[in-house]
Amino acid sequence: MTHYYLYHAEDLRKYMTEVLYKSGYTLEDSQIAADVLLSADLRGVESHGIIRLFPYYSYRLRKGIINPRPNLRILTETPASLALDADNGLGHPTAYRAMKMCIEKARQSGVAMATVRNSNHYGIAGYYAMMALENDMIGISYTNSRPHQVATYGRIPVLGTNPIAVAVPAQNQRPYVLDMATSIVPVGKITVYERAGKEIPLGWGTDSTGTPTTDPGKVFPGGGALMPLGGTDIMRGYKGYGLALMVDIFAGVLAGSSFGLNVDPEKPEGSKIGHFFAAMRIDAFRPVEEFKRDMDTLISQIKESPKALGKDRIYIHGEKEFEAAEDHLQHGVPLMSEVVESLKQDGRELGVEFNLQPVGEKEVSELYSD
Repeated sequence: MTHYYLYHAEDLRKYMTEVLYKSGYTLEDSQIAADVLLSADLRGVESHGIIRLFPYYSYRLRKGIINPRPNLRILTETPASLALDADNGLGHPTAYRAMKMCIEKARQSGVAMATVRNSNHYGIAGYYAMMALENDMIGISYTNSRPHQVATYGRIPVLGTNPIAVAVPAQNQRPYVLDMATSIVPVGKITVYERAGKEIPLGWGTDSTGTPTTDPGKVFPGGGALMPLGGTDIMRGYKGYGLALMVDIFAGVLAGSSFGLNVDPEKPEGSKIGHFFAAMRIDAFRPVEEFKRDMDTLISQIKESPKALGKDRIYIHGEKEFEAAEDHLQHGVPLMSEVVESLKQDGRELGVEFNLQPVGEKEVSELYSD
């Protein structure tokens, strides 16, 4: 069993904003990043939430690895495209602004795409894809990342978890929101298990010899790697490997940013992560209401289809996360007790005490479920 404390979402937002601001980011950038991190915890993606606050965003700024006052520059521009340089700034506000610019261009051109070079980790990819929903657009978001994933038949990590996110609006149904790593799980999921002292499922990661392992410590920091989506070759893991490579081509090579083995968050000049965004105005293809009606029909057909033995529900991508967010807003955002202790210690060192009062507690027997 893993013990969790529950906290008000707004209390966590304010705390994260203060930590980031005290670390040296601008207030506006701190607020944007805190919103993205909170969105992850609300949606149940704890691997990309507050657990990363100190070790990734605060620490790297204080070590001079991230630029706290970046100048986001347009390198090239057409009516339907943008190429941006993030100037080694924090990934969340960079990605937020890039996607906003992409959406604005799509208002005029129907479809727009943007690449970003010289950025840093931007949190959950789905946040930026979902920005398109309120504009009756389809949103797409890719990012490359530090190599943590082996290629099929490989032994060392050569590609990042390289997530793909796509958000599509519907009428009465919840939006379709695909937000997935191209590895079986993201790096943070291994961290969650390691901190909880639990074994990972076999097939999530390999040890330093390329052999699948259940010990999270042998994956990270033991010199191992994540496996591609699908796992071994017999389970068609080369498909996940191919998707990861595709993301690196769009977000790394096309963006003119680092890619593959060159992405390194510990470099003094920054990780030079790359992003790719796209926004598609639905009415550039067909009437919005007709599209949303058909999305409802498609989703209903899937959800109402016969269920597998012992199962009573079929989920659409993003549905579990929307329900989790509603529950967490009402009852509190869960943080592992180990994470709370880390926040207290790290916050004390920065001079920002984690003195938030939990609104409840709960025990969870399983850390991961599909």
